[in-house]
Amino acid sequence: MITEEKMQNQHNYSVDDIKVMEGLEAVRVRPGMYIGSTGSRGLHHMLWEIVDNAVDEAANGFATTVSVTINRDNSVVVEDNGRGIPVGIHEKLHVSGVEVVYTQLHAGGKFNNDSYGFSGGLHGVGASVVNALSEYVEVEVATGGKLYSIKFHSYEDSDGNMHSGIPVAPLAEVGRTRRQGTRVTFLPDKRVFETIEMNSEVVAKRLRELAYLNKGVTFKFTDNRLKDENKSREYKYDGGIVDFVCYLNSEKTPLYKEPIYFRGMRGTGKDAIIVEIAMQHNDGYTESIFSYVNNIPTTEGGTHETGFKSALTKVMNDYCRRTGILKEKDAPLPGEDFREGLTAVVSLKMSSIQFEGQTKTKLGNTEARTAVEAIVMDELTPILENLKNSDLAAAIADKAVKAAKAREAARKAKTMAREKSKLENAPLVGKLSSCTGRTPEQNELFIVEGDSAGGSAKQGRDRRFQAILPLRGKPLNVEKRRIEQVLENDECRSIITALGTGIGEDFELKNLKYHKIIILSDADQDGAHIRALLLTFFYRYTKELITGGHVYMGMPPLYKVQKGNSVTYAYDDEELARITKGMKGYTLQRYKGLGEMNPEQLWETTLNPENRSLVQVTIEDAAYVEHLVTLLMGDKVAPRKEYITEHANFNRVDSFEDKIG
Repeated sequence: MITEEKMQNQHNYSVDDIKVMEGLEAVRVRPGMYIGSTGSRGLHHMLWEIVDNAVDEAANGFATTVSVTINRDNSVVVEDNGRGIPVGIHEKLHVSGVEVVYTQLHAGGKFNNDSYGFSGGLHGVGASVVNALSEYVEVEVATGGKLYSIKFHSYEDSDGNMHSGIPVAPLAEVGRTRRQGTRVTFLPDKRVFETIEMNSEVVAKRLRELAYLNKGVTFKFTDNRLKDENKSREYKYDGGIVDFVCYLNSEKTPLYKEPIYFRGMRGTGKDAIIVEIAMQHNDGYTESIFSYVNNIPTTEGGTHETGFKSALTKVMNDYCRRTGILKEKDAPLPGEDFREGLTAVVSLKMSSIQFEGQTKTKLGNTEARTAVEAIVMDELTPILENLKNSDLAAAIADKAVKAAKAREAARKAKTMAREKSKLENAPLVGKLSSCTGRTPEQNELFIVEGDSAGGSAKQGRDRRFQAILPLRGKPLNVEKRRIEQVLENDECRSIITALGTGIGEDFELKNLKYHKIIILSDADQDGAHIRALLLTFFYRYTKELITGGHVYMGMPPLYKVQKGNSVTYAYDDEELARITKGMKGYTLQRYKGLGEMNPEQLWETTLNPENRSLVQVTIEDAAYVEHLVTLLMGDKVAPRKEYITEHANFNRVDSFEDKIG
């Protein structure tokens, strides 16, 4: 929360601050343009739009509590104790400010920096889009001791025409109240979405992340659909992003006890940029930097990350020179050496943010880089020079020196591998059955468990666009492994070569040979282990493949149901029960592995794009994934056993919300 001057004139948030740009006409017709999809991800995006508005009040110092409640009918309530949406009459539209915000696309107080210094919901489309795609929305505003209410609904008239987000009646004063803030209740429209059931864990993880990013703000979450003690949760972190880094490193071994934390501001008034950074090195070998601007995760990085990395490199090289770790003749160490094993959170608050591309995940403001660089130089240098922190500074420098030696060893390993034709030439990938197609966008690579399944897949595939790579052994668990160790593993090298992208610092997405990479393993413990190992490899060394939507899991059937000449396949126990209900005289085959299927069956059930089920691997919550990968694939046994004991339900039937053909 901002403690410096709260930007000039921010307190004067009135109806005059709401700027109107255009209407709602297109939202219902093309919802994907506004929320990404009508599946689970788009559904949750609806919630984030409303939550972001509440969090903006907290981030600007006007709210201390944000709560989210999911009701049994799947309606959602979002409430804050901020200033409340303006209830006055808009000068041009002659309706209340609340009605303007919820019925006019590109209308809101965030186009005018006088109302909000910092805002995640920049475009002002969120509230109106939620209204357009909901069965109903009810907004209550508590301000000045009075309670106001308005309800909107979407309906189909007798002629079959759809009317979306229409006010039932104008905003009305409905009573007196002591509370302050805005309460929004909405029910996503079943006519728009594939499902209106929000995932409780997805919501909880995002609210926890927001609690870390907004120090001292309380986030409450209640899911009335649950009956157990986990129905209600509350998140509040007085340590803010310091607590965040401690959480991310909780399953790792830190090199120094307390995270390094500093905060600074560049500019004044509307041009102010506030930077918060917390960082801590651990004994691992991968860097994990999580960056945010106005609470929005910038998963693709951007100028603020670039500024942090460049300044950290300069500060650490200067320290190494001053202390004699680097001699005069020595070349400066590259940044990647100082970032080995680094966990960091970089959080910016600024107005007028600009993103590169349409994804809103990469910051483009050049002034952000300048501000971050200056603050890191000014704040980190005296921390390292403080005699109390000599062990801390020495630990970072020592790890960087070891990383430099390992990097040189990896370079030599790559060179040797190339010389021996082990990395990039044909002998290494002799087991790869490539496809004839030369269009990467259309080509698919199936990574298959074992030679038996590989043989059936090779015969059953469409060789025009489907390549098969059978694994003859288990891939290396790459968690806490340096790159030279990864390159020594036969299975990892085969995958690297088949993909064509390289890994780590050498990764180039443009060189990807197959735009669909499909993990196909048996539905048993060994198969699950192989999937986990492969996903860890992709996450640690080729994360862009996951974030770019290129990695999938194939879903082979578990059962074959045959009655006479009729054959049906079931992918889980629930589907089997549905298929066989009331059926008599059928035979049932349980597939123990892919190798039990002949090529025709494998094509029909698992390879054919028209019939198969694929699950796309995504990263919804990068910080949680980082924590989970370390917990499940790292060296610490006790936390892993505890997690499995708590979360495993061996009676539960797996279900996947977004299956892709």
